[in-house]
Amino acid sequence: MTKKELRVGLVGDGFMARAHSNAYRAVGRFFELDYQPVLKAVCARNRAKAEAFADTWGYESVETDWKVLVDRDDIDAIDICAPNHLHAPIAIAAAEAGKIVLSEKPLARTAAEAMPMVEAVERAGVANLVWYNYRRVPAVSFLQQIVASGVLGRVFHYRANFLQDWTISADLPQGGGNWRLDNTVAGSGVTGDLLAHCLDTALWVNGSISSLTAATETFVKERQNLDTGKVEKVGIDDAVEVIARFDNGSLGLFESTRYARGHKAMYSLEINGEHASLAWNLDDLNHLEWFDHRVDGPLRGWSRISVTDGEHPYVGRWWVPGLNLGYEHSFTHTLADFLTGLATGEPAGPTFREALETSRVCDAILESAVGGSWVEIRPGLTSPPRRPFDCEVL
Repeated sequence: MTKKELRVGLVGDGFMARAHSNAYRAVGRFFELDYQPVLKAVCARNRAKAEAFADTWGYESVETDWKVLVDRDDIDAIDICAPNHLHAPIAIAAAEAGKIVLSEKPLARTAAEAMPMVEAVERAGVANLVWYNYRRVPAVSFLQQIVASGVLGRVFHYRANFLQDWTISADLPQGGGNWRLDNTVAGSGVTGDLLAHCLDTALWVNGSISSLTAATETFVKERQNLDTGKVEKVGIDDAVEVIARFDNGSLGLFESTRYARGHKAMYSLEINGEHASLAWNLDDLNHLEWFDHRVDGPLRGWSRISVTDGEHPYVGRWWVPGLNLGYEHSFTHTLADFLTGLATGEPAGPTFREALETSRVCDAILESAVGGSWVEIRPGLTSPPRRPFDCEVL
């Protein structure tokens, strides 16, 4: 079968650019799709680094100005892996040029900055996606299917945290390559970088958040800025704690920090319902923990589900049952769903508009942390539909 080409222009040459590029290279080998990505060009400010990146991943050409990349007639899709302050101008320009737009998370530094991005892609009628990749970890996708089936009954609690420890040293500078520590570039600290992942999954699994209260802390108040050479005030949040109310009546508890010594990327979530509970964590990403109160007698207890069977989401596209998948596969799954949506006309989420809700929640968190009060979140999206779930075990 002759496939349609999707000619990709990638902006960025860092960690996320590698993850996306790996997905572009792998997706056609494991998924039957109408579209085949073609790595047309990579764009980065340092030409030597961009050329080395292009050689490694197989991009045909290099640009050093994203505006030139967007204007090229041989590019169908712009993929944004640049720092957060560049998401909006690149996405808006790409949409106005009629390009498909994919962007790393968060959508933008604030919801106000993100809204014109949503308007631009919708006005242009171009396909769009935000790479909240943890949705496509098979165990997380399976968890969402179980919750959507209604088998948990009424949901009471949703809790999640994302813990790291890489910024504890006061000698670590901000700015330059450490742009995530520079508030003018990143927009926020752990709220937009780490907690945004927890929030996206929570909104997808458990529906919209109606109100919240939050506290943040910046433990290191000043750092040297690599861009100015001066010691300057740190504007990001190093840690955040959130209590939330969902539209479905459940309570949410969220935590994120870069000061949890011993944790490099500890993302975990748990959801407790009337009849059952589910839990997952990134340290053991191929498994779910499951508790069913309806099991009688001494067999009642937490059980461990290995999400490695061909009947589980995405798994059947890879190896034989029982073999584990990794972090990188979540990006390939995200891309596969996006390319499928291009062919069917049914967009894969989260779209820019869907990701805007996560940005609104992030804004509300930062607002609450400053004011010390509960913040209402309106308007929002409706809760995800409850789809039938075919699994006799449940």
